[in-house]
Amino acid sequence: MRCVIQRVSRASVTADGVPSGSIGRGLLLLVGVGEGDSEAEADRLAAKIAAMRIFCDDAERLNLSLTDTGLSALAVSNFTLYADCRRGNRPSFTAACAPDRANELYEYFCGRLRDCGVADVQKGVFGADMTIDMQADGPITIVLDTDRLKEKQRDAH
Repeated sequence: MRCVIQRVSRASVTADGVPSGSIGRGLLLLVGVGEGDSEAEADRLAAKIAAMRIFCDDAERLNLSLTDTGLSALAVSNFTLYADCRRGNRPSFTAACAPDRANELYEYFCGRLRDCGVADVQKGVFGADMTIDMQADGPITIVLDTDRLKEKQRDAH
């Protein structure tokens, strides 16, 4: 799985013209599911995001996590995170997971965020044409890929 994490002052998503999710301060999460991903990747990604220390403490240091602060997350599915642009000018999305399974893992991921202590998890609408309105904070933008997280774990052992 891949996720673009954007720290925001506010964010909202409209799906097919209908408001879907909205948060104040917190994280906007663009979530992509790749072919072969499973619940294990969703577990790893949710736990990492919930615990990632990217909010400032009283000393203005990045020492607080989403769960420490009680802030919200807005998760929006985004298969284009698996774009392959190596050949030609039209991206290929063959590395993205099939829609039915991708939706299952996206929903599972959102549930796991809650299980990891994120009290308010808002969502977009899977597969819909969505518009995102957000105000970046920092800006702090981080890209996570569970394949890279696995590599790091293997290297540590």
